[in-house]
Amino acid sequence: MELRIGCVVMAAGNAVRFGSNKLLHELDGKTLLERALDAVPPELAGDTVVVTQYDAVAALAARRGLRVLRNDRPELGISRTIRLGTQALAGCGGILYLVADQPRLTRASVTKIVEVWRAHPDRIAGAACGERRGNPNLFPAKYFPELCALEGDRGGTRVIRAHPEALLLVQLPEPELLDCDTPEQI
Repeated sequence: MELRIGCVVMAAGNAVRFGSNKLLHELDGKTLLERALDAVPPELAGDTVVVTQYDAVAALAARRGLRVLRNDRPELGISRTIRLGTQALAGCGGILYLVADQPRLTRASVTKIVEVWRAHPDRIAGAACGERRGNPNLFPAKYFPELCALEGDRGGTRVIRAHPEALLLVQLPEPELLDCDTPEQI
């Protein structure tokens, strides 16, 4: 039997360096959020939650039939988004954590991460280009307690650093790893 995989789309950040809600910024006719949601493989759509503080993001996710979780305390950092998403999908065998500000990430690349993880479901499968790690990352359930224990602006990297032997790097094209923190990076 195949393990159920969930997906947490992390879309709750304050985007201070960007100057506005970057998830609604358009690139080639699509918002960054739409691009992130397009990268989620269809087989994960039923177990995808979008964690956000923004009404417009929640509305767009809901129109696509995705479950929305409100992060009412985004000032607590990415750890709160991770905790909310992980708790909502705790029944899954693994969870893919996808940031919503990687406009060049493709569904094919995300599918590749899922396929690597399915072949090694006890390991962490994470995006990389060479030795440079990035997002998304897919964690097996045994790491959910550690992910839920994160605090502040600490993400999955802390868990990966604690378990370097568990990480499988999935090679992706470098442009797909770029996350946009300023308008000039889009």
